[in-house]
Amino acid sequence: MKRKSLVLPVVAGLLAPVLVACGGSDGSSGSGDAIVVGTTDQFTTTKESPAPLDPAFAYDTGSWNILRQSLQTLMHVPRGGGAPVPEAASNCRFSDNQNESYRCELRDGLKFPGGADITSKDVKFSIERVLDINSEAGAVGLLANIDTIETPSDAEVIFHLKTPDATFPYKLSTPIAGIVDPESYDGKKLRDGFEVNGSGPYSFKAEVKGDRIVKAVFTKNDSYKGDLKLRNTKVELRSYPDAAAMGKALDSGEIDVMSRTMSPEQIEQMAAQPKDSIALTEMPGLEIRYLAFDTDEPAVKEKAVRQAVAALVDRGQIASEVYGSTAEPLYSLIPATVTAHTNSFFNKYGEPDRAEAQRLLEEAGVQTPVKFTLNYTTDHYGEATVKEFETLKKQLNSSGLFDVDTKGAEWSKFRPAQTRGDYAVYGMGWFPDFPDPDSYIAPFLDTDNFLNAPYANKKVIGNLIPQSRREAERSAAAKSFVEIQDIVAEDVPVLPLWQGKQYVAAADDISGVEWALNPSGELLFWELGTGSAV
Repeated sequence: MKRKSLVLPVVAGLLAPVLVACGGSDGSSGSGDAIVVGTTDQFTTTKESPAPLDPAFAYDTGSWNILRQSLQTLMHVPRGGGAPVPEAASNCRFSDNQNESYRCELRDGLKFPGGADITSKDVKFSIERVLDINSEAGAVGLLANIDTIETPSDAEVIFHLKTPDATFPYKLSTPIAGIVDPESYDGKKLRDGFEVNGSGPYSFKAEVKGDRIVKAVFTKNDSYKGDLKLRNTKVELRSYPDAAAMGKALDSGEIDVMSRTMSPEQIEQMAAQPKDSIALTEMPGLEIRYLAFDTDEPAVKEKAVRQAVAALVDRGQIASEVYGSTAEPLYSLIPATVTAHTNSFFNKYGEPDRAEAQRLLEEAGVQTPVKFTLNYTTDHYGEATVKEFETLKKQLNSSGLFDVDTKGAEWSKFRPAQTRGDYAVYGMGWFPDFPDPDSYIAPFLDTDNFLNAPYANKKVIGNLIPQSRREAERSAAAKSFVEIQDIVAEDVPVLPLWQGKQYVAAADDISGVEWALNPSGELLFWELGTGSAV
């Protein structure tokens, strides 16, 4: 039977599925056979990236996808989105009126894989370990607002924050806050390699060849105590070199599910010519792509240069010619599907305008053509990235105002070089750490930003971001976010390009797919099953 694409809209920035599940089955995988998931994500250890699966270091969707299944966090975002709910905790709450003190009580019976009980001291160790290691490549900025951690009893942990932060429960739901075993993780240094020991819903084992994972096996953790309900007993994750190879594996039945990263052509073909045995599920667009600028680099230090790029880039051409129906132009860091979005870049620059770009450069006394290299990663966001950057190059160079080149590198080399500040201009993608506008702003503009970027706006850091976090009712923070987006359009430390939809393709006997992809682009394995979804 042919299956139609399912479009799941976003409400207030959260995933809100509209598919009504069918009854008649408990949806569990009774045979014990693994559900096999394909990915083009590459998991590699290098000298510069020795610990890709350490929660203190990992900060990309592929690695977080593994950690999400195997580590437990105090909170988690429930199926379909919404405010975080307890996971390893039995309950959590702000214990003051200022959102500066957050108290959690642990569930009974939590255990590490070796059988040791998990206590509040282990939670404290896990969080303080991230802060002490302070990896530039990691997501330490999410936890940087923690002042002290108190453990009044084995079951109780209290986080005292430096400033009010209504988004803190979301941050405790991310893999950076995963609870790790002090017997397996050093408190002061990263854990090299591919081992993960946690109390999450699955135990994890990697099959490694050389310095790469070729297959990862996730087996139901019988000792797991938490809020998640597993619909299978085993999932295998297999890595493929490209979308075409992954697609062939799905067609042949070698894998059951694929998501990251299908090519635009693959998606459009599957939508136009659906196959009897495969269903394509479409999810809302929470992924964004952007250019980032090292504002200390001479080539782009002058604001007028960055503004001229913003005035020339044709987002519509990139979306239509490179990504087709899978992407839409984006004129702000906050995508159009998220509350507080405003088209700041379009409001300031309008349609691509060479005359405006020339005026900006001339008034600033910038000599043309301006030369720099557009850097991108060749293997992390899909093969269309090459065409995207060639299109950007042509757009800028055809104006006569720029003389730019392009250069690609594997993610394992690209990310360390970007963090070091080796690139003046580079392209990256972003899924939100959690479904809130803050997750499209603070990671780029706050202190301890994940780009390790030199750009710092005092009003954004000292006033607007803290002001937005004081609002427990998140819609009340919209005014601050709108002002931040306008500042970004003026200063252009980053240049949003497009936002993309998310897709999962699966064999038609796999259920739960519509619930499995979360706002961060991670596939929640426990939602996958055979039979009817529940």
